[in-house]
Amino acid sequence: MKKLLLTAAIAVMGISANAQEFKFGPKAGYSLSMLKASGEGQDYKFDAKSTFYAGAMVEYKFNDKFAVQGEVLYSPIGGKQEESVSYNIMGANVTGTEKSDWKLGTVQIPVSAKYYATENLAFGVGLNVGIITSAKIKMTAELSGTAMGEPFSDSTTETTDVKDHMNKLNLAPFVGAEYTLENGLFFDARYNLGVSNLAKKEDGENGTLKNSFIQVGVGFKFGGN
Repeated sequence: MKKLLLTAAIAVMGISANAQEFKFGPKAGYSLSMLKASGEGQDYKFDAKSTFYAGAMVEYKFNDKFAVQGEVLYSPIGGKQEESVSYNIMGANVTGTEKSDWKLGTVQIPVSAKYYATENLAFGVGLNVGIITSAKIKMTAELSGTAMGEPFSDSTTETTDVKDHMNKLNLAPFVGAEYTLENGLFFDARYNLGVSNLAKKEDGENGTLKNSFIQVGVGFKFGGN
């Protein structure tokens, strides 16, 4: 009887060990970043910005169904604005466009819990902890008009460092899905909902600036049992 129990225990331990997997590898992809700002009772519109992300991941599978995953990624998120202007100043009639490009260099540390619906298809939920390492706004103005009866046109570009006016932490809960091929190549997609206010409260201002983003990428998993 003791031998039977010992044999059964060894078999169970062997099954558990085989079910556990540790994998790691690179990943990269496309990111669609969206900024949303509000202040003084109104919302400010930003256009979505196409950018990228790149980094590495590690995954630990407890069994055939459940796993945890951690990553370190870099992504220059942000947003864009464009508006038409028209005004009269000192006898000059001016029209044109003014554009702003917000560039927030971010190190992201997503941590997720994953459920494998099938051997290849997994769904995940988690938290993306973003650390803003740089923050700049590129302003471009393209103006034309008439001054003292003479036509003119002008184009200017200026980049401003606004890192000191930004909070450094960007927390974004996310949901996503992943499909892994037998050779280790995988594809994934996520929606990250930015919940942190990136704008510091300065001089009594009470505005908010939040960043959400979609990620679609590809990677490769090394390792195994």
